[in-house]
Amino acid sequence: MSTTGGVRTARLLIRAGDDVPVDTPRIPAREAAERELSKPMYHENDPNLLQRALNRFWDWVGSIFDAASGAAPGGPLGLLVLILVVIGLVTALWWRLGTPQRTPGSVDTLFDDGPRSASEHRAAAEKHATAGRWNQAVQERMRAIVRSLEERVVLDPRPGRTADEAADEAGRSLPDHADGLRASAREFDDVTYGGRTADRQAYLRLRDLDVELERAKPRLTGAAQGAAE
Repeated sequence: MSTTGGVRTARLLIRAGDDVPVDTPRIPAREAAERELSKPMYHENDPNLLQRALNRFWDWVGSIFDAASGAAPGGPLGLLVLILVVIGLVTALWWRLGTPQRTPGSVDTLFDDGPRSASEHRAAAEKHATAGRWNQAVQERMRAIVRSLEERVVLDPRPGRTADEAADEAGRSLPDHADGLRASAREFDDVTYGGRTADRQAYLRLRDLDVELERAKPRLTGAAQGAAE
């Protein structure tokens, strides 16, 4: 506050008994004015602490965008184009990969509970299919396929095996069904870890593959052929 303003305020605030303004020295006048202006009635419409913090935050964001627009080719328009490109890439990745459903430290194992037979997994799959729970039906049918291959000794029972690993290993012994096995493993991964939703057709494909594999004869490897001879 200027000296003139301080004296003028003091004259308005400090009056004698006969209502005649009294001249007050500069420092006491300034202190009197500060005391007067510190009263709550003068600050009723001041922003609160949260509003002040938000104002500072948006000022900071604005300064960042100003600096970025100055550095981006084409100025503000170029910055807008870059932002739209980034949003487009993120959207494309989300559409392709789906919403992540995996928890930190999870393992992509095929079997997440105690050992069950192939027939038990098939029964569970049919129960889910009857109720229209296609994701669970697909998962149980893939487990039935792998468990059946283990029971037939096409695959060695191995804890922690993933659907992809099972499909690759079984495809070497059943080359005519290698593509179907890999497609089924991808379907399992999509609904289990990729946030995708299965449908009736997806389940029927796995069920048909399960039936075909039951009738298929595995091809012996070189080592197995030598042992058989």
